[in-house]
Amino acid sequence: MIKKYLETGKIVGTHGIKGMVRVQPWSDSGEFLTNFKRFFLSPNGENELKTLKIQPHGGVVLVAFKGIDTVEQAESLRGKTLYISREDIKLPEGRYFIDDLIGCSVFDADSGEKYGEISDVSVTGANDVWHIKSGEKEYLLPAIDEVIVSVDPENERLEIRPMKGIFDDED
Repeated sequence: MIKKYLETGKIVGTHGIKGMVRVQPWSDSGEFLTNFKRFFLSPNGENELKTLKIQPHGGVVLVAFKGIDTVEQAESLRGKTLYISREDIKLPEGRYFIDDLIGCSVFDADSGEKYGEISDVSVTGANDVWHIKSGEKEYLLPAIDEVIVSVDPENERLEIRPMKGIFDDED
């Protein structure tokens, strides 16, 4: 299911005394968050926060929001999840939000056999790994060009050509 608002990070603390917050980004890099002029505090797009300043800082992103001027106001945001509006970003071809992949059905591109559904995605550094749940079993599939044939999150359908041994029930 394609969501209009996507989780993008979590406010993990304050920075300085003028109301800046530290955000742990849930994206490929903190640089991604610098593309946004606004964030939301709910998955429904409520409680909009407009950015005054945003910059990567080590493993976090420092953000100054309009109307958040003191460390006490910033502290009240600690632990809150930030959301972005899908309309504020255009992903490059072949890139997808993890949220859009979760719940998609995974099929064999040649036989049409259904393997299961994406239950999670692990970001490993070398390549993402899709967790495919089928009943009580979970399979781990490297999300690489040699395996992924098509990705269609709008229709909740992914097609693959799995490597030998991933779905084979070998003893």
